[in-house]
Amino acid sequence: MAKRMKLEGRTAVVTGAASGIGRAITVSLARRRCNVALADVDEAGVAATAELARAGGVRLTCHRVDVADRGAVADFPARVAAEHGGADLLFNNAGVAVGGTFEQVSEEDFEWLFEINFWGVVRMTRAFLPLLRASDDARVVNISSVFGIIAPPGQAAYCASKFAVRGFSESLRHELEGTRVGVTVVHPGGVATSISDNARVPAGVSAEEVARRREEFRKHLRLPPEVAGEVIVRGVERRKSRVLVGSDAKALSLIARALPVSYWKLLASRLGE
Repeated sequence: MAKRMKLEGRTAVVTGAASGIGRAITVSLARRRCNVALADVDEAGVAATAELARAGGVRLTCHRVDVADRGAVADFPARVAAEHGGADLLFNNAGVAVGGTFEQVSEEDFEWLFEINFWGVVRMTRAFLPLLRASDDARVVNISSVFGIIAPPGQAAYCASKFAVRGFSESLRHELEGTRVGVTVVHPGGVATSISDNARVPAGVSAEEVARRREEFRKHLRLPPEVAGEVIVRGVERRKSRVLVGSDAKALSLIARALPVSYWKLLASRLGE
């Protein structure tokens, strides 16, 4: 069994740190006396996260970074190195959603989602890999989703991005095998974040339909983010290659493995769809 990764005194970079899972990851890291560079486009949210995570001796720095902005991402490692001296962990957590079927979602919205959910992960990993390689013990942690394991209807754009994160992470892990940089891919189930409330809505969908879809989706978001963050950080400490967050993610993973083609027929019948 691999020796546990010691987080105390190390430096982690967390994107999407202003709320939800990113905030919870930051708090869990700080509790272990791990320094954190918090990144998000929501500066007020990042400041609030830093306040929640403050602990004696832990260095927390706040950065406004849009992971869809190629230049901002390219400049970010130098800022982290200047303030922290380097980086040992990268949590690619920033993500967005677009509601609607493939035919309803515009190409513009599809590309907007991919710029953040997938290209943001790729850009951040490329930018920070030199700093991670300079560490004596480093890890890339990419947040996919249970929708990177199953693909329900009405989630074509989101599922495409999260399956892409999964594939990228697994291939990268194989490429970095034997180095001091490990890779973890995370598949959260229904975590009670605001992602559905903040999802983009396709043009032409009525307000009533939007409200109905959001309420239906919200029913499945039950796990507190604080629990999810702790599960993720514990998985990193244990050097897990794959972390399933929540009993729903674990169950759906088993179902998809047993019924890789027909799993949705079973799930739809149970959901009454």
